[in-house]
Amino acid sequence: MPHPLTGELFPSPVPPGTGWPEDPAKTTTPAAASAAQVRKLARTSPSLPDVDARVSVCRACPRLVTWRETVARDKRRAWAEEPYWGRPVPSLGDEDPRVLVLGLAPAAHGGNRTGRMFTGDRSGDWIHAALYRAGYAERPTSYAAGDGQRLVGVRMVAPVHCAPPDNKPTPAERAACGPWLDRELQLATSVESILVLGGIGWQSVHAAAARVGWTVPRPRAKFGHGAQTVFGTPEGRAVRVVGCYHVSQQNTFTGRLTEPMLDEVIGML
Repeated sequence: MPHPLTGELFPSPVPPGTGWPEDPAKTTTPAAASAAQVRKLARTSPSLPDVDARVSVCRACPRLVTWRETVARDKRRAWAEEPYWGRPVPSLGDEDPRVLVLGLAPAAHGGNRTGRMFTGDRSGDWIHAALYRAGYAERPTSYAAGDGQRLVGVRMVAPVHCAPPDNKPTPAERAACGPWLDRELQLATSVESILVLGGIGWQSVHAAAARVGWTVPRPRAKFGHGAQTVFGTPEGRAVRVVGCYHVSQQNTFTGRLTEPMLDEVIGML
């Protein structure tokens, strides 16, 4: 099938190193096949681009591998004539970020289709438009890898990088994927703030920060829209953590999350 921007032909899922726009991996990128290998490859990744490349070829969780690839082959009717990425979706954005935006996992027909985090679905439309209004994105939209979107000072990260069935990764899958987020926290040494989308993300960032030796307040701050807490890094940096209702269609369609509410929490960063 032809890529929607370049017209180049790709199978679904897309093999690494075959020319997909923004693919961080090469044919030689090492791929984890177990949780133990994730821990090793994450720990030895020397840079954020290396983390992205290794994430994008990971095969550590059999249920998620089967699901993401099945969705990529079966497709949704609206995109039946396009190739699906069908691999783990790497983080997106600045390699020297001041702000992290942490969600949950890629959508089956969003990031799992486009290969780019928060791209190709309504949730992505909301967060990219809000980042653009705040000056963190060069474009208000993000619809396909290679479309020219660029985040400035912001990096989008996730506790789970594969699209899960029913948008619900298991505790074991979250644990297996956790070392990638741990390593990103260690390597993103300029981060001052983290915007956390949703309660599961709130739990995940607290757990990851504790695992890498950051100071996490006790008792833990309760998640809520506009909730705030502060982590401390071993180097002495203070990192503000701000909660936000997830930009899911359920929240945005019902009005639980509005554009002014989203803009307000981004303004806290």
